[in-house]
Amino acid sequence: MRIAMWSGPRNLSTAMMYAFGARPDFAVVDEPFYAAYLKQTGLNHPMRDAIIASQSTDPNEVAAMLTGPVPQEKTHFYQKHMTQHMVDGIPRGWMAGMRHVFLIRHPARVVASFGAKYDNPTLADLGFSQQTELFDALTVHAGTPVVIDSADIRRAPEQMLTRLCDALDLPFDPAMLQWPTGGHPSDGIWASHWYASVHASTGFAPAEGPPPDLTGAA
Repeated sequence: MRIAMWSGPRNLSTAMMYAFGARPDFAVVDEPFYAAYLKQTGLNHPMRDAIIASQSTDPNEVAAMLTGPVPQEKTHFYQKHMTQHMVDGIPRGWMAGMRHVFLIRHPARVVASFGAKYDNPTLADLGFSQQTELFDALTVHAGTPVVIDSADIRRAPEQMLTRLCDALDLPFDPAMLQWPTGGHPSDGIWASHWYASVHASTGFAPAEGPPPDLTGAA
C-alpha cells in the first residue's frame, strides 16, 4: 500500500509521519516535492539552498521514486505531502496508485503556528485552497479520500489511528503511538528549522485548548 497524506504546513503532519515510520512494515518519505516546488516558484523559504541541494528538483524523477520500489524493501510506503507543493509543472499522474488521506487542522492554529516560523505568510503558503482543489479533483477521479482532523488525533490517538487504519484496510499497530526523541532518519533537511517540538516528543501531544485569537494585518 502507498499512502499519500495531504495537508498544509503545521497540521500534525510530521507526527503522523513518525507514527507510520514507527511501524516495521512502513517506509516513509518527507515532502518529496519540496525542492521541486522551490525551484518552480522561486520562493525564498528558510534553508532554500540546502533544500534544493538535498532533493531532486525534477518533479518527474520524484514521481518515479514515489511509484517505484518501496524503500528498504518494506511492505508499505507512507508519503507526507504538502498541498501547496502541487503547483503548475508538478505532475499528478503518479497519484492514481495511492490511497489518499487529507489531514486538516483549525485554520487559526495553522496561521499562528506557521506565522511563528515564517514571516508574512500568504494564503498560498498555507495550502488551504490547494487542499480543496486537490480534494475535489481526487473525489472525481478516485473516489472520496479519507479525511482526519488533527484535533481528533490529539484527543484520542489510539482510537483515531485505529479508525484511520480501518478506513485504509490496514491493521492498527500500537507502535504508531510512540517514537524515540530526536527525529526520524527520513526527516527532510529542513527539520532543524521546523521540527523542534516533534523532535522533543515521544508521541502525540495532548488535546489543545481554544483556538488562538489572531491579530494584526489581514
